[in-house]
Amino acid sequence: MNFTRTEIEDVVICEPTVHGDERGYFVETFRGDKLEEFLGYKINFCQDNESKSSKGVLRGLHYQLAPAAQTKLVRVIQGRVLDVAVDIRKGSPTFGKHVAVELSSENKKQLLVPRGFAHGFVVLEDDTVFAYKVDNYYSPENDRGIAFDDSDINIDWQIEHSGLNLSAKDKVQVKLNEATDIFEYGVNYYA
Repeated sequence: MNFTRTEIEDVVICEPTVHGDERGYFVETFRGDKLEEFLGYKINFCQDNESKSSKGVLRGLHYQLAPAAQTKLVRVIQGRVLDVAVDIRKGSPTFGKHVAVELSSENKKQLLVPRGFAHGFVVLEDDTVFAYKVDNYYSPENDRGIAFDDSDINIDWQIEHSGLNLSAKDKVQVKLNEATDIFEYGVNYYA
């Protein structure tokens, strides 16, 4: 498995080695020991989630506050998405910046989205199956979000806004500069 830091170094692209032949392929999608060796800290994933969506569905930008903050390891089983992580750690040199990576069943890339980041994705193909591991359980009382179309973040979702399909919750999220419940840079949210 190869790990690559993105332009926001805490966000990591994970690329598994694919072993294929005429019968198909085999891939290790997760190796905790290798990931921890690369990161220098331990992550204890406790919940796996999966969604299936049509082209144009946009889910995000979501996060959970401490003590229920989550690290996510996301991947696509079938189809294709544009996956986005936004730094929402007040005081960070990359505060409000984002990383966008295409994840697909073809490229098998995964994205590690650490605590302190909002996460979202837009589906680029019908019948896309998206899966992710989290290191903290879902907590409705700590669930928060940032507006997907915040002009200060300026994400190119690769689909016109008129072609997007959002939940009622995601249509009314606040802009980052209006959010009062975000993270502080330099705080260890893994303690």
